[in-house]
Amino acid sequence: MSFTYLSARRILPFVLLFGLFFSCREQESPTRERISINEGWKFMKYGSPEVADSMFYDVRPEILTVDDTKAADTPATEAEQLKASKKALKPYILPTANPYIKDPLKHHVRPEGHPGSDFPLVQSSYDDSGWENVTLPHDWAIAGPFQEGPNPDVGGGMGRLPSNGIAWYRRQINISKTEQDKVIYLDIDGAMSYAMVWLNGYLVGGWPYGYNSFRLDLTPHINFEGINQLAIRLDNPNHSARWYPGGGLYRNVWLTKTNKVHVAHWGTTVTTSKVSKASAQIGIKVHVVNRSDSDTEIETITKIYPINNGTIGLQTAATEKVTTKIPAGNTATLNTATTLENPRLWGPPPTQTPHLYRAITHVSQNGVGIDTYKTDFGIRDIKFDPNQGILVNNELIKLQGVNEHHDLGALGAAFNVSAATRKLHILKEMGVNAIRMAHNPPAPELLELTDKMGFLVIDEVFDSWKRKKTPHDFHLIFPDWYEADARAMVRRDKNHPSIVIWSYGNEVGEQYTGIEGATLGKTLSDIIKDEDPTRPTTSAMNWAKSDMPFPTAMDVISLNYQGEGIRQDPIFDTVTNRIKTKPQYGPFHEKFPNKVILSSETASAASSRGVYLFPVTDLTSSPIRDGMGGDSNIRQVSAYELYAVDFGSSADKVFASLDKHPYSAGEFVWTGFDYLGEPTPYYESRSSYNGIIDLAGFPKDRYYLYQSRWRPDLPMVHILPHWNWPDRIGKTSPVHVFTSGDEVELFLNGTSLGRKKKAAYAYRLRWDDVIYQPGELKAIAYKKGSVWSEATVKTTGEPAQMVAVADRDEINADGKDLSFITIQLTDTDGLIVPTADNPIAFGIEGPGEIIATDNGDPTDMTEFPSTQRKAFNGSALVVVRSIPGKTGKITVKMESDGLKASQITLTAVPKKR
Repeated sequence: MSFTYLSARRILPFVLLFGLFFSCREQESPTRERISINEGWKFMKYGSPEVADSMFYDVRPEILTVDDTKAADTPATEAEQLKASKKALKPYILPTANPYIKDPLKHHVRPEGHPGSDFPLVQSSYDDSGWENVTLPHDWAIAGPFQEGPNPDVGGGMGRLPSNGIAWYRRQINISKTEQDKVIYLDIDGAMSYAMVWLNGYLVGGWPYGYNSFRLDLTPHINFEGINQLAIRLDNPNHSARWYPGGGLYRNVWLTKTNKVHVAHWGTTVTTSKVSKASAQIGIKVHVVNRSDSDTEIETITKIYPINNGTIGLQTAATEKVTTKIPAGNTATLNTATTLENPRLWGPPPTQTPHLYRAITHVSQNGVGIDTYKTDFGIRDIKFDPNQGILVNNELIKLQGVNEHHDLGALGAAFNVSAATRKLHILKEMGVNAIRMAHNPPAPELLELTDKMGFLVIDEVFDSWKRKKTPHDFHLIFPDWYEADARAMVRRDKNHPSIVIWSYGNEVGEQYTGIEGATLGKTLSDIIKDEDPTRPTTSAMNWAKSDMPFPTAMDVISLNYQGEGIRQDPIFDTVTNRIKTKPQYGPFHEKFPNKVILSSETASAASSRGVYLFPVTDLTSSPIRDGMGGDSNIRQVSAYELYAVDFGSSADKVFASLDKHPYSAGEFVWTGFDYLGEPTPYYESRSSYNGIIDLAGFPKDRYYLYQSRWRPDLPMVHILPHWNWPDRIGKTSPVHVFTSGDEVELFLNGTSLGRKKKAAYAYRLRWDDVIYQPGELKAIAYKKGSVWSEATVKTTGEPAQMVAVADRDEINADGKDLSFITIQLTDTDGLIVPTADNPIAFGIEGPGEIIATDNGDPTDMTEFPSTQRKAFNGSALVVVRSIPGKTGKITVKMESDGLKASQITLTAVPKKR
């Protein structure tokens, strides 16, 4: 199967104005306005669900027992059958899904009545002065405290943070009487979860799934004489996820004001055909809504402009003008086209450039402009070759990908562009060219970043369908919402050039249910392809085999761990109640010779940065047990990077499997960064061990193993472990080396320990019989016989001082921009002390604030906002945010008993327009 197409994306520039309610206004045209309402919210969370109000979405099953530590590949089970409650508000919320349900006969009819209208919290007269003042995006749980001990309310799987509970957000908005002929929409980019929205006491609607963006029409309930009261209720159930979900209005919230005749929500689709360097044929589909009381004749034209480093260039093409008549209350679809000569193609670096264009659609009536709508996009040709993989603009691009959950480490689920940009830059430096959004639609701004930076993306919508993985997960709402959620994801994201594949599921329990599961999978695939026929679909499998029905519905075969095999080591010979799978690349390629095969999850290797445990396995890949790379007493995993969860494999084993099956399109490693929750194998910890990079953003040794493979032209060599082992003098202490060269000579205190060359299907060089003595290790890497790169590791002295380095020393004074400051503890010679764990006290002066600290230690239960933090193996992190409208020098100070105090200066500058 081959797909060739163009994708597009929408980017709306942000212009900050401080005015009534601190709104941020974004003027698209004289008749369309998008206003940030992130400022000025009041927030209250009930102390416990038992004392909360009774305005619930629907009943949920009672939880009698929960095994928080069960293996991640434990099969999903059937849902419980529940009786409907007459008090549930679900019937009033379901109509919000109607715009995404194709069959009008399946549309939901709202019951009579106004539930909650007499509830005090939705009234403008309610006194919320005692509530907390918050600015969005807001994650109510990330400040903690962590729930420690063996029987927490929220277990390790969900990060031991208080994400569960019921809460309210309230905010007043002012709509002028001069706008009474406008349509006013509320756009919520993400609310975790079961959002229900009241305006002026009227239940407008809501959306249960916490990861999708949604729109509500406020117009019928607006008071155009002045103040309007918004009240949003969120209900985040415990045991609703297998990782940290966060809680709250954790993405941006907007008001959108339009003329009554306007381009619909996510209302443009840009496609192309015959893409080449010489020309590209561009098709633009525009949905226009007529919300007026009369039939309306409109005219549309779309003009194309290049985007040059964020600046719009001169017009390069335009469609013909199209005229159509739209009956009152209806929507018209207008199809137009144009040809762009000499297009600048979008493609992934380093061999290609992610060029972008902007399509501006103008809607006019009787010669007068009534709407202007912007769609940013990139022109590229994508082909899927079952014997090679993915070709972008006729260049084979092997997927060097990672999976990423939605949290931002110490910042939690609250989305922040600066934090996401930092993550992507760290990944790109390692050689990553692809991201799988695991396992849900991301913040829209994240896809804007992947577009700009040239990552290939798998956009994914569900982690579960009808069968449950946790008692209160998405299976509870899947039957009512799966079509709306699938279509909402595609409509919002379809114009992003970075997205190359849609995924409609991850390791769902329906893999096990034969024809029934395969039929449901085809239903979801068909829904997605009805919205976007240009991209292939997939669903990630960790159990389904090539001879089963489940894989037949998908266009791309996505294997989680099955490519290299699951639990095939002798240690699992007696295991009977877990997935055991022989390597599956061959069987799937033979069964589906016309489908691309990729590994949507690989490795799930585990390690703790800078922790090295002995003895070291002589295997290429080993499961984790006490004495085998793990220590349950300290809850750490060895950083020799040879150990993986039971269903996973080391990076070395995965590389060999991929190289032996060159038709595979590549891999998405589980995971790029450590993430909150799912701390296999030690569920008393706060965060995962699977990341190539720790929670604070510090690379583990595995980072350099991937870099050695994914950036073969980068001269690099990396030695592990550190060389501070006073209790190992005279003991065997293995030394491993990662390099993009082909051979290495290792020296200890000037004496050669031999020169070794990489063997076939070997990706590290090992000196397993080194006898430890203090001093210096030196590695000289060679490539094709010439010196390629050098590295040294030295025994250090005691920690004496702190060295601070900021990722950015100049930040915008907008109250959003961040600087991530790394603190390294060094000896008097400036060498990082790799075992240092000194406590550090942070302080700040000037127009900035410390919002979080971290150190990457999955066992550290210090609350993230704390300004007191121990270093972990020589490093710590402090995150500084600007203060809105305040510029000048920001000084961050660090003190630690026995160490020389240190400080670093940042500058907050006016935000550039």
